Amino acid sequence: MDQTYKLSGMHCGSCIARVRAALSPFADRVDVTLTPQRATLVNARQSDLAALNAAVSRAGAYTIEPLGAPAPIHPDGKPSVSTSPASYYPLYLIAAYIAVAAFAGTFGAGGFNGQAWMANFMAGFFLVFSAFKLLNLDGFADAYASYDLLAKRWHGWGYVYPFLELGLGLAYLLRIAPTTTHIATIVLMGFSSLGVIGALRNKRQIQCACLGTVLKLPMSTITLVEDLAMVAMAAFMLLAGGHN
Repeated sequence: MDQTYKLSGMHCGSCIARVRAALSPFADRVDVTLTPQRATLVNARQSDLAALNAAVSRAGAYTIEPLGAPAPIHPDGKPSVSTSPASYYPLYLIAAYIAVAAFAGTFGAGGFNGQAWMANFMAGFFLVFSAFKLLNLDGFADAYASYDLLAKRWHGWGYVYPFLELGLGLAYLLRIAPTTTHIATIVLMGFSSLGVIGALRNKRQIQCACLGTVLKLPMSTITLVEDLAMVAMAAFMLLAGGHN
């Protein structure tokens, strides 16, 4: 008899391979998908949930549980990933907090300073987003390798990237070498957007790694807008010669 379970903790193709290998003793064949995270044991052998969980936990930070309601399916047969506005609520909330906090110190004798607000916003963006990635660096590296052009070829890039974001956040916060900081932001975020564009053009239904793996966000045009907005602000400040 075939048995289907819900999985959690997977981020990439290597996770699929590890989970499949861990569950292989329990069935004639194991089918594992990333989106949604499911494992189907074909001709499953008699086993309890505790044994299955013990097996996948030895393979990594994975859990397995009984499948509840079936995932929605597109007409083409592919599992559906919700990209409704509500699914991005954590991202909206974090961006709103950063935007409000960025107003600190932006009012002077001449009134509101837009470039100072941008610098503060970008400082908050990079510091907060890098912190989420560093909460599970291994998980982020795996997730990022599923779509980033460089991380696909060099897995170590996923380990370096959060620290580059951290460095940019500190540079914007402390106003260190603004010209170099703006250029670095344009290069880093511009290149990152290329992988997002590729995933969107291929209509791949994968997890966005912008907030690491702690918060599960689907990849969509919102991810692209996020990257390009940082490029646009950095380019504006670079052209304006802003040092605020």
